[in-house]
Amino acid sequence: DPTAHGGGGIAGFTVLYDGQCPVCRTARAWLAARDQLVPLSFVPAGSPQARLLFPDLDHAATLRDITVIADTGEVYVGDGAWLACLWALADYRALADRLARPDLLPVARRVVKTASALRERYREPYYGGDDERSECADDRCG
Repeated sequence: DPTAHGGGGIAGFTVLYDGQCPVCRTARAWLAARDQLVPLSFVPAGSPQARLLFPDLDHAATLRDITVIADTGEVYVGDGAWLACLWALADYRALADRLARPDLLPVARRVVKTASALRERYREPYYGGDDERSECADDRCG
């Protein structure tokens, strides 16, 4: 139990998401709308804010794979990041625990790989209009 029931465990996660990707922004909005047992804060990957908060990260890599950083310093990438996000949610912690088991982890990895492929497809330069500008990462434009 990473929260260690108040004994110095994880008190919050920062989720680095691709602000230029409509799939990622939708996932961010979905996560933010859920009840959280561990607070999630969201920062666009590769942004000046992300670089300031986490100067030692490979910020190009954070644009390829969702990255979650615990307030204790642990870094989760890809399927581990998705599982950390689910684990932080009140109604999805049990699902995260099940998906992290060795027999189901390959399924979780395939789902994350599929989501990543969709992100890459829709993040291409030809995608997007005015609502896809980086300043619209909070989805309040248009």
